[in-house]
Amino acid sequence: MRRPARYSPSPPRPVAEDEPMSSPLPPAGGERHAPSPGPSARPAAWQPGRRAVAALTVAVLALGATSAWLWQRPTAGFQLTQKDIDAAVLKTLQTQTLPSQATRAADTIRPSVVRVVSYGEEKETPAARTEKRGRNMARGKPPEASGPPGEVERGIGTGVVIVDKGVILTNLHVVAGAQKIKVTFFDGLESVATVTGVQPENDLAVLQAQKIPDDLMAATMKSTADLRPGDQVAAVGFPFGIGPSVSAGVVSGLKRSFQSPEGRQELSNLIQFDAAANPGNSGGPLINMDGEVLGIVTAILNPTQQRTFIGIGFAVPIENAASAVGSPPF
Repeated sequence: MRRPARYSPSPPRPVAEDEPMSSPLPPAGGERHAPSPGPSARPAAWQPGRRAVAALTVAVLALGATSAWLWQRPTAGFQLTQKDIDAAVLKTLQTQTLPSQATRAADTIRPSVVRVVSYGEEKETPAARTEKRGRNMARGKPPEASGPPGEVERGIGTGVVIVDKGVILTNLHVVAGAQKIKVTFFDGLESVATVTGVQPENDLAVLQAQKIPDDLMAATMKSTADLRPGDQVAAVGFPFGIGPSVSAGVVSGLKRSFQSPEGRQELSNLIQFDAAANPGNSGGPLINMDGEVLGIVTAILNPTQQRTFIGIGFAVPIENAASAVGSPPF
C-alpha cells in the first residue's frame, strides 16, 4: 500500500554559541545591602580577616539562594544557550546507557510482526521432520511429540502486516497446502487467515486475517535502491516458534540467487545477510536500523540437509514483495 510522503521538520535557525534561547531573566528585586558589622569581641587587629570571612560566607549563601531561586523559575525566564544544551546532551551520553540501534529498530517493527501457523496433514519430508523436532525441543517436548488429533501443526513461520486492515505478507512455503492458517498478533489476538494472493516466483503469499486488533500498525517499507553490503540489518521472527526473536547483522551481498535443496525452485535478486535465521523466521521482515522493512526472509543456505543457520540467509527485496499485493511501495 502506497504511504503518503513523510517529511522531516524544518531545521531550527542556527543559534550562536552564547546567544540566549529565551528572553533575559527579569530583575529579582531591589539592591541588597550587607548589614553593618556589629561590635566584635576580638582585638581590632582581627577585624579585616573576620570581615573577609563574613563577606565570603554571605557571597556563598547568596549564590546558593540565587541558584535555588533560578531552578524554581519557569524555563521561559532562564538564559539557556546552545552551549548549555550541548553540555547537557554530552553529559547524558556519558552517564546514561542508551538502547542499541537494533533494539530501537525491533521495538518499531514488533507491533507489525505476526506468528503464522499452518495446520493440516503432517509433512513427511526430511526438512519438515527437522523443523518439527526443533519446535518440540524449543518447547520442552519430546522430539517426536504430536499435536491434538484433527489439527496437526505442520509448519510455523512469520508474517508482517503491510496494510492495517489485516493484510499480511509471508512465505508461500509456510502456508502452501495448509487446510487452516492461524495468525497471532503482537497483543496476543489469534485469528484465522486466508490466502488472498501468491507469487510463486518469489515464494510469497498474501494473507487476510479475519479478526484484527483495534490498534493494528502496518510496517513501514523502505526502498532497497540505496542498500549496500555492510549496511546493518535485523531479522525479526519466530525461529522454531520462539519469539518474536531478534537477530542483528549486516547485508553481505545483493542480487544473489538461491536454489531450494530439492532443486524445484530458484529465486533470484535476493538480499544476502548474516543475521541469524532458522526455520520459523521464514516470512518475517528484514529491517534496517530505523525499523523499516527492506525484505522478507525466505531462505537459508546450508550445504547439509539440517536446515540450520551457518551464516548466510536470503530475503526477497520489499519491492518484489509488495508487488505481490499489487501495490509497489515506491
